[in-house]
Amino acid sequence: MSTPIRRTRGDLIATGVIAAIALICILTAFFTAPVRNAQLTPAAAELENAGRLAVVPTSLTETFRLADTSPGVAPVVVDGVIVTYNEGTITGTTPQGDTAWTYHRANELCALSQAWGKVVAAYRDNAGCGDVVAINARTGQYAGTRSSIAPDEVTSVHSNDRVGTVAADRIELWRSDMVRTVEYGKVEAPQEPDMQPHQCQITSALTRTELLANTELCDDGAYLRFQDVTPEDSRKPEMYGSVEISPDAFLVAISQEAAAIFDPATSQIRAYDKDGNNISTSSVPALDAPAALDSGVHPLDVADLPHHMTYHQGDYLVLMEPGALAATGVFQGALGTGFPAGDRLLYASEGGIAVVDWDANTVDRIIPVDRGGYQGPISIDSAGATIVEKRGSEVVVLSAN
Repeated sequence: MSTPIRRTRGDLIATGVIAAIALICILTAFFTAPVRNAQLTPAAAELENAGRLAVVPTSLTETFRLADTSPGVAPVVVDGVIVTYNEGTITGTTPQGDTAWTYHRANELCALSQAWGKVVAAYRDNAGCGDVVAINARTGQYAGTRSSIAPDEVTSVHSNDRVGTVAADRIELWRSDMVRTVEYGKVEAPQEPDMQPHQCQITSALTRTELLANTELCDDGAYLRFQDVTPEDSRKPEMYGSVEISPDAFLVAISQEAAAIFDPATSQIRAYDKDGNNISTSSVPALDAPAALDSGVHPLDVADLPHHMTYHQGDYLVLMEPGALAATGVFQGALGTGFPAGDRLLYASEGGIAVVDWDANTVDRIIPVDRGGYQGPISIDSAGATIVEKRGSEVVVLSAN
């Protein structure tokens, strides 16, 4: 007959020590977590959605400026709220120039993007750029948080349906409740070695609705890959087609069922459906590759119009139709991406704002803007009846007349 197992005094002491250590670790993590040092001052009341400019203005007047050192070249505008970052503080500003809410945090900001009426910010902590907070743009209230191990250098990727980050060895996408739906590339879990189909250097990525596309350099060549953004298991990508491409090629547009790359070797934009079939080829002027991060990932300057996808690089703005992603127009002299106002495209050009008839591929006129000698990229958006220009580390708001 076996002897009953009894707890000894030593067992009780060991159990108590383990419990105490665990409690200390939990309390230490709780009280030293970066988010506990954050200061959120929400809006006094929920803001109305100011929308965007619907009619092309006859003239423009500068009304105010905001410091903005956030990553990316395009202004962040969410439901008519102008979102900027400076000296550790994210600020939501109305089109009239009033501060609606602020969020201060000492950590370095890695990426700033938006979707679902929310601002999504990724911060660097001791586990990389994986500490993420979502804030409702019109209330300044917390809308969600997440924290995980992440690369040290990332750029944002987003659509109306997903937000995430891209690094040289990893892509993550999250849905509106900040739950991860995709992880692709290198993972930190050694117990899951067979989940990931590829371990390559990622060079660009774009997403739309249920599709994620990326370009990457592998030991056996360079590829354009497609995958579902809502796989059954977020840890195991569900891949569609794959296309071998030039090592220097990178993404310039994505639709619901296809994506387009620019190949510098041929000066062509080539579009492929998600099964890997070539659906269009367009010759365009030579475009330099966008300046890559140290990791080799290319942050992409893209924007959508009602009837076109757009890509900006250097001196050119390329318009592509949304189905087969064939290039329909190329405008030289563009300083960045733009936005639609009525049936016209507006983008920043030397001397002002170009007003474009996208059907005729002609510039109707230039609305004068005095930029005081500023030289550099300018992407624009709209908040209410204003045009919002991002000029380097400043956002300049122009009121329509």
